[in-house]
Amino acid sequence: MFRSKRRKALPVNNIGHLRSLAEEGKPVLVDFWQVGCGPCKVMDGIVDELANEYGDSAHVVKVDVTRAHGAVQEFGIRSTPTFVVLSGQGGKKLRPRWRQSGLVKKDQLSKVLEREGASRA
Repeated sequence: MFRSKRRKALPVNNIGHLRSLAEEGKPVLVDFWQVGCGPCKVMDGIVDELANEYGDSAHVVKVDVTRAHGAVQEFGIRSTPTFVVLSGQGGKKLRPRWRQSGLVKKDQLSKVLEREGASRA
């Protein structure tokens, strides 16, 4: 039996890449994380599940705060994990439609994605 490859969250390391994803018009769930963060490890599998479940209707991305300083400054990230949802709004400044730090339930993240137009694959 053939199994399709599971989709995982896309690693993003610069603000330009994040901006280009937002400009596509799909909702973008951003997981700001860092190595050695316990809660980030807990959320890692959930974020990958969301990437797989929402497929092409949303971008689910992970931003390592130690590598993407421009993104960290743009969003004022002070703790990890921090989750931000962007909805295709062009312009120079990325404006989050939703934001929360710490452990977040999967169904809460799903509701936000669906509110912004994503649908399960």
